[in-house]
Amino acid sequence: MKDLNPVVILVNYGKINVNLRKILEEKGVTRHHVASASGTRFEVIDRWYRNEVERMDLDILARICYVLDCKPEDIISYEKPDKK
Repeated sequence: MKDLNPVVILVNYGKINVNLRKILEEKGVTRHHVASASGTRFEVIDRWYRNEVERMDLDILARICYVLDCKPEDIISYEKPDKK
């Protein structure tokens, strides 16, 4: 009988950061305003604000960009992994 233990190899691909907090502070806009103006629940906007988005919803990203008159790259950024 074959050994069925899976081999797990973890690779660090880097990280996607959500910079909504920075943009809101720069523009003087509140999470409540973004949620209301975009028709999005406050809890969803708050997760983006706290950089705790687990799955990127492109519709939410488009709504935020529309309300804040910005581009997706203003809100999200890619952080390369440390090369060790």
